[in-house]
Amino acid sequence: MFASALIRPAAARLVHSRQLAHCGRRLKSSARCSSTWNWAKSSISAASSSDQNSSRAPSTSQENDNDRSPSPSVQQSILNQCSELRSSIMPLNTSLQGPLAKNSDKGTSLPFVFLVGNHSSGKSSFINYVLGRPVQTAGVAPTDDCFTVIAPGPQDVDQDGPALVGDPDIGFEGLRQFGPTLIHHTQLKVRENIRNQDFMIIDSPGMIDSPVNYGGMVGNNSKDRSSTSSAIMDRGYDFQGVVRWMAERADVVLLFFDPDKPGTTGETLNILLHSLGGMDHKLLIVLNKADQFKKIHDFARAYGSLCWNLSKVIPRKDLPRIFTMCLPVASSADGEAKSATTTEALDQRALADLHQTRDDVLAEVMKAPKRRIDNVITNLHDSVHLLLMHAVVAEDVRSRYSKRQWENRIQEGSSLILGIGLAGLGIHFNVALEFTGGLVAATMIGVGGMHWFNSSKLKDVEDQLTSIEELSASFQRTHPQEVSEADEFYSAIWARIRDQLRLSLWRTGLSDFPAVSKSDVSKLQNILDEEIPRLRRLASPSHHGSKR
Repeated sequence: MFASALIRPAAARLVHSRQLAHCGRRLKSSARCSSTWNWAKSSISAASSSDQNSSRAPSTSQENDNDRSPSPSVQQSILNQCSELRSSIMPLNTSLQGPLAKNSDKGTSLPFVFLVGNHSSGKSSFINYVLGRPVQTAGVAPTDDCFTVIAPGPQDVDQDGPALVGDPDIGFEGLRQFGPTLIHHTQLKVRENIRNQDFMIIDSPGMIDSPVNYGGMVGNNSKDRSSTSSAIMDRGYDFQGVVRWMAERADVVLLFFDPDKPGTTGETLNILLHSLGGMDHKLLIVLNKADQFKKIHDFARAYGSLCWNLSKVIPRKDLPRIFTMCLPVASSADGEAKSATTTEALDQRALADLHQTRDDVLAEVMKAPKRRIDNVITNLHDSVHLLLMHAVVAEDVRSRYSKRQWENRIQEGSSLILGIGLAGLGIHFNVALEFTGGLVAATMIGVGGMHWFNSSKLKDVEDQLTSIEELSASFQRTHPQEVSEADEFYSAIWARIRDQLRLSLWRTGLSDFPAVSKSDVSKLQNILDEEIPRLRRLASPSHHGSKR
């Protein structure tokens, strides 16, 4: 609660400045602390004031597009509707043990930027550069083993993990699911006089390979992903799961590499494969410290090595853009910032290009508040697609198992009725009791043996239906058009839910797995076909092709 009270003045100040901006005035004084914390209002004001913060970044002169952006009341309405829609699908997700994480419908108090990458890749230095003051400790060796949340506030205050996770307003209570070790490896830093007055920044521990060989592919076929991740990562908590949790809620994700380890850290590639999948729309890959190269072939070797390693975990011909940049670390007598190495190492034009790329990355960071609305809608769209495919394929598997189960029951019931019927006829026609009694006994024994045989075969059928091959066949059977058209979007969705679906079916058992009604599927489809396009139109800026 104390942390929220410190952050509230920043949120109130943003709301106040937004109101005065329409009159063409600027405020230099901050508003008093409000009585209640409203993260939705803070997000709205953050989005509306991001133009001013973006203008602080070098070489990012942009027009004021307040006239084209949705009004604060519309943005508030969009957030509320997204929250209601997501909450409406969570009961079905819980019933089916679906792919959506618990409490995934709850957002953080402010938009935030999430940084992850190798140790000594310059994450802390970049954070200090963005903030405009030293907050994180930078060094060649690993300097921090915590997830650090940096938030704007009226004064400098630090809080530990239990206080951060226990705060009901700031939005990180969902981290409890990862256990006490993770909680004690998180911290909050509230800082005054920083440039990110409308969003938070989260720094993560630098990734280092343990003695276990990652190979970038672990946990892909595991039945218990959480335990496998904890055992292999050797951090005392599911690092891969925590990164996924953070990245899903972040508005911008930066993945840092450095020239000394250009993608060769197995844990980094494993995180990119398993924790950052499906987040290309907000993921920026950064090759930092590019000014350390003294020869062009050194840069080419490092850049090529990074591309080669990324190609192992990004199954596409076209790799995403890699932002090559450097940071100024000192100021000369004339007040100009210099890069980490002497200007003799690189041509001035090359340094200018690195500086321009750094400004591009900084501009994307400063756009985090603007991206909150689009990211919330995108996250809802992604979640509904995941749950819909999970439900449709699961129902196909369950119905096939149920059909086989009913066939066995009909077979057993028919045999029982036939035996008892023959015994009844024998009694009716005064056949010897020894014969009719023997017929009844034989019927009961035969039906019992048939039930035992069918049960054992049914177990084999269940194992077969929940195998990767049969699940893939069910996916192809339930999505024939998408498969025939080689739809990469649906293929990517299937790759993300396949293991989770198999685990859910295996845990519950096909005999006890709940049925999915047509109304459930229709509800999810209606959200995709009607609700999300309507929200997109509300959130999109005015243009010639819009239908608003």
